[in-house]
Amino acid sequence: MNVTHHRPRTTRTALAAALAAVLLAAAACSSKAGDQGGGDGADGVKTGRGVSAETIRLGALTDLTGPYATLGKSIVQAQQMWADETNARGGICHRKIEIVVKDHGYDVQKAVTAYADISSDVVALPQVIGSPVVAALLDDIQRDRILTFPQAWAASLLGKDAVQVLGTTYDLDMIAAVDFLTRTGKVAEGDTIGHVYFEGDYGDNALEGSRWAAGKAGLKVVGQKIKATDTDLSAQVSALRKAGVKAVLISAGPAQTASLAGVAASRGLRVPIVSSAPGYAPQLMKTPAAAALEAMVHVVSAAPAVSSDLPGVERMVASYTKKYPGSPVDSGVLSGYNAALVLGADLKKACERGSLTREDVVKAHRSRKNADTGLGTPQDFTDVSRPAARSTYVLKPDRKAVGGLVTVEQAHEAPGVEEYLASHDG
Repeated sequence: MNVTHHRPRTTRTALAAALAAVLLAAAACSSKAGDQGGGDGADGVKTGRGVSAETIRLGALTDLTGPYATLGKSIVQAQQMWADETNARGGICHRKIEIVVKDHGYDVQKAVTAYADISSDVVALPQVIGSPVVAALLDDIQRDRILTFPQAWAASLLGKDAVQVLGTTYDLDMIAAVDFLTRTGKVAEGDTIGHVYFEGDYGDNALEGSRWAAGKAGLKVVGQKIKATDTDLSAQVSALRKAGVKAVLISAGPAQTASLAGVAASRGLRVPIVSSAPGYAPQLMKTPAAAALEAMVHVVSAAPAVSSDLPGVERMVASYTKKYPGSPVDSGVLSGYNAALVLGADLKKACERGSLTREDVVKAHRSRKNADTGLGTPQDFTDVSRPAARSTYVLKPDRKAVGGLVTVEQAHEAPGVEEYLASHDG
């Protein structure tokens, strides 16, 4: 910043003009900074954008009207419940939590516009739904130093210190899926397995994991790429049946998982199906595919089932059911509440260090090596290039269970995960 200095003048007009020039120049400099708009509060805590003496403002870029509207509603309500609980206990750093929610309907351009609307007035984003949305905003989020938790788990989102993928990534879950199939004798060396997957980062990352694990296990993978608009998988089932697959992996949405299981069962392709976590929703248990899902499908997930007996999960379910009677308690509730708990701990740590600026909130987050919310396995946030967790649960659809899933295997790290990650380091 260059400010021209003048010799003192005595007139009020000259002083005002000089002051205006300095302020304009300062504004030009500060508009380029990533974390302006605050200062030292009366409590001695440094603040920046999104933080005042009374309030900490957070943002949510969600889907309330598009293909993941059910998920979006669950996450929004879970995070608002956390904010209400936190505020009832006095807030964080003696400040109340506010969450500004913007619905993008899973439209990338709407999401970009929504980000522009709120990014100057929030300190962090505990929710951004959609891999394509996060990918479009990645550089802006990193530039603005806004700690962000995507509701997306592609490995392509790693490597940015302001962006935290919570839990495992899609590739690690598919390595766990192949391990589950081989370890339980559902497939054997020399068999062919199918993998139905969405085009884009989600499916590509999942396929990378399944192919790597299949190669280690002596299996062949037959891929079937689909779009989010493909909800009838009859053609894919026919192709997989012709290929003689002994099992099928799917990394898509709930509608696609239901179609795959329903069509496969009706056509005699009664083979094990293992789905990525975003491919299942408890609402599927009210569809004609329910019986096929219960008989054929397992789900691999970094998060436990909502029906888990973990004390933290049980408390969350009880609180959510009381606050939102009639709303389904699904994986979105768990995911959203977990993200909020992580962020709450980050904000508390930043406060203890004396600064709630965006930059210092990111630093506080990245200093946490064994973060445990009580809603799953502990996570390590210190290495930006690696997933925060490596352990995966194996779950199974059950129409009688809260959240529509029950636990088959507790979280564990599949053999080969460290080897796989090491091969991708650097």
